[in-house]
Amino acid sequence: MARSITDAAIVLSLIAGKDPNDNFTLAQPPIVPDYTKALNPNALVGARIGVPRKVFLDGSDLTGNGSESAIGLAFEKALDVIRDLGATVVDPADLPSAEEIARSNNETVVLDTDFKASTYPIQINAWLEGLISIPSGVRSLADLIAFDNANPSLEEPVNFTSQSEFIASEATTGFTDAYFRSLAFDKELGGAQGIDAALEMFDLDALVLPAQGLTTVPAAIAGYPIVTVPLGFFPSNVTIGSAGPETVCPAPGVPFGLSFLGTAFSEFDLIGFAFAYERKTKTRLERRAFPAAIPKTQLKDILG
Repeated sequence: MARSITDAAIVLSLIAGKDPNDNFTLAQPPIVPDYTKALNPNALVGARIGVPRKVFLDGSDLTGNGSESAIGLAFEKALDVIRDLGATVVDPADLPSAEEIARSNNETVVLDTDFKASTYPIQINAWLEGLISIPSGVRSLADLIAFDNANPSLEEPVNFTSQSEFIASEATTGFTDAYFRSLAFDKELGGAQGIDAALEMFDLDALVLPAQGLTTVPAAIAGYPIVTVPLGFFPSNVTIGSAGPETVCPAPGVPFGLSFLGTAFSEFDLIGFAFAYERKTKTRLERRAFPAAIPKTQLKDILG
């Protein structure tokens, strides 16, 4: 998360690479690109960008009233901008696995197991065990659940009283055969039968979707990159909804995004596409944050 694609490219160039503590990174190409060289305003010239509407758009009323209408209208305008920037928009360019992705529960199996696991990837237990000092005394997911149960007043102000995801994760029993089957099936659905299949079928360089609903799922389950830039803001007359504890969405002025998705290690190309769109539209500048949300401190103020 960064202020702009330029800032994100700078950070990614510094943090990308192989990490012996993160086995998934070992599959990376040996040389990390300088992602700032992808910041090309003409990156979309000659590109073929697909719109996988099935499930990801058709399943939502993006042309009706309310928040979906705002997103839908902004997305159709974005496709025109992408065309004006020299790309061919292939619409629709559906993922063969779209409906199966929407039905699958494999992502939940993987998430619940990973979150608790005492080894990589997310390893909440190992992380808690490794902390030098914890005032609450919490050293495991089980401890965390017990602490929350014993201190409900700490959760009430933020309307976050449900521990259902913690409890589901605690109930898992490690990296079982069911976990590995779910992991492999997820990667197949999101990758070979999903993003990769659509890219090959329609001869595409990337896919594009508004960043709402199930948009992130194909990239997430395949482990593929996704780059999101500002697409628009909800209008002042939108009905306020809830997106979780202390979070309102939709709501007047809340931003929503445009996501470019691609195959494994296609970050360089996706950054270029997103940069070209961002530079043309400058959507971020259409609304400024309220004064209290604007940072007053820069890195140079801390680092010298």
